[in-house]
Amino acid sequence: MPVLFFDPGQMTARLELEKAVGVSDGQGGASLTWVSIGALWARIEPVSMTPDEVAGQERGLLTHRIWIRHRADIETGMRLRKGARVFDIRALRDPDETRRYLVCLCEEGRP
Repeated sequence: MPVLFFDPGQMTARLELEKAVGVSDGQGGASLTWVSIGALWARIEPVSMTPDEVAGQERGLLTHRIWIRHRADIETGMRLRKGARVFDIRALRDPDETRRYLVCLCEEGRP
């Protein structure tokens, strides 16, 4: 596979990587809380917007490709945050299999 050319200077968005952690509620159950693992630089590319309806209100499902430097500790189910914007990681791929970059396929703002 040919090596992909990607300009790392395009990584201008500062994001927080977050992981879900179950916290005991003291009554045998647990509540979900998000813990920051660290900050990273990324390139955010909007991909598509699909109309959606939730509780009778029309809204859209936004998808993005987010480029980051390769990390071994990222997996689906985690999320990236930029201020109030939340990007749920649905899939990951190494675009040229050189372990230099990861492309995270994300949905924005959907629980």
